[in-house]
This record gives sequence, C-alpha cells and structure tokens, in this order.
Amino acid sequence: MKLQKGTTLALYSMLEFAANPGKQLSAAEIAEKYGASAHHLAKVLRELGRAGLVESARGVGGGYRFSGNATRLTLMDVIELFEDISTRTGESDEFDGSSDVGRALGAVMSEIDEIAKATFRSITVDTMLKLIQRQRREASAAQAPARGK
Repeated sequence: MKLQKGTTLALYSMLEFAANPGKQLSAAEIAEKYGASAHHLAKVLRELGRAGLVESARGVGGGYRFSGNATRLTLMDVIELFEDISTRTGESDEFDGSSDVGRALGAVMSEIDEIAKATFRSITVDTMLKLIQRQRREASAAQAPARGK
C-alpha cells in the first residue's frame, strides 16, 4: 500500500505536533524538516485544522498546535482525511488477473492491504510517540559505546 504525499505529510505533522502539544510549530519548520513544500504542507494543515486535530494562530509567532487526543487518534483517522483506503480492494492492474498466477498474486496483495488497514486502525498517535522515543533511546544507547572508545 502506498500513501499519497499529502497523507504522509499529515502523519509527519500530527506526530510533530503531538510530541510537542503545547508548542506552536510553523508550516515552514515542519516542511523544512521533512523536505516538503511549505505551500503543500499548508494545504494539509488546513485540512487537519478543519478536522479539529490542529489549531492555528496567525501573526508573528503564529503556527499550529495539536488539539487532538493522542491516546484515541489512530493513524487511520488521519489517513482517511486524505484518502479513501477503507474501500480499496487491493486489486490493481499490477498483476494480470487473466492468469492463475496473476490472480493469486493479486489475492496476496489484497490480504497485505487488509492487514495494513487493520494496523493503521489499531495504532494511536500516542503509541507512535512511544515507538519514536524507544527508537531514539536505542539509537542513543548504540552510539554511547562507540563514543566511549
């Protein structure tokens, strides 16, 4: 399953905002961090604002701030704002459906898509933040012995 660029930016943004819930971040800050167009990201942030997941403040020092509930908001909640993946069947023209092999590969791809959707529905923003923190600790611990040499 491949997500659109806007959807990916929405996920990155939500995780940035949720990691810093009281802090306002600008679209430019996030766009720079993820190598995205600030203009494109601004459109994504407007959609997140309409959904009530971020609040915006205009003017000097303005930006966006997280207003969702990280323990209840799932990755699928964010994804579905930008894509209708819940109705995708997983079937595509990637494999030739006129052959047994093509149909079998298509069935496997469909199953993979269903597993991905179920995973997106089960993982909250809070769970993702904990995963990110754990990965940072592990990376830091792995670098510590190298620095001590």
